[in-house]
Amino acid sequence: MSEVLLRFQVTPRFLRARTPRDFLQQPLTNLVVSGSRTLSLPTKPQVFPAKIDVVGGESSWKLSAWTREGSMQELDDSPVSVELHPICSENQFDRVLAEAQQLEESIIIVWIASWCRKCIYLKPKLEKLAADFYPRIHFYRVDVNTVPHSLVSRAGVTKMPTIQLWKDSKKQAELIGSHKAYLVVNEVRQMIENEGTVLIMSTAN
Repeated sequence: MSEVLLRFQVTPRFLRARTPRDFLQQPLTNLVVSGSRTLSLPTKPQVFPAKIDVVGGESSWKLSAWTREGSMQELDDSPVSVELHPICSENQFDRVLAEAQQLEESIIIVWIASWCRKCIYLKPKLEKLAADFYPRIHFYRVDVNTVPHSLVSRAGVTKMPTIQLWKDSKKQAELIGSHKAYLVVNEVRQMIENEGTVLIMSTAN
């Protein structure tokens, strides 16, 4: 029986539904190559996270996607989103800063409020962004209604949502996310990539 070389380019995301490549997540029984060769595959659904390249000549075919045990190679298990860890007190805030300083890491702190509609829209998008930088940078959230006002004033927060980058127990950058969520996410990404540069900016109109 002829074999086919399938080369996989693994990405940290699984395909989502309703894309042109959804068929890759459906059960496969036969694969037609170059209109002439047919390869029988298991009926059990297989999930492919990226594109498939079919390589080989008429006389030499090999199925390289299978391991020696005959099963599919393990896929990248990077998270799709990472929850924003809640900070509920000033003592916890100080502890988070101290731990990050000890590890020489930067952290992102998102200041939100339960009544803030923009905060609600922005939160899941920031959780997806957090997955892109996990585990190098951790994301936290503070609900200004559940912590002492002294902490809010100490951080210099006056509007919600406010996203800050802290390093060495000092605020290094800040932006006020009062614009569209995708623009705010882009600004946060830029803020992280410019890490180490003191930057105060606002996406407000």
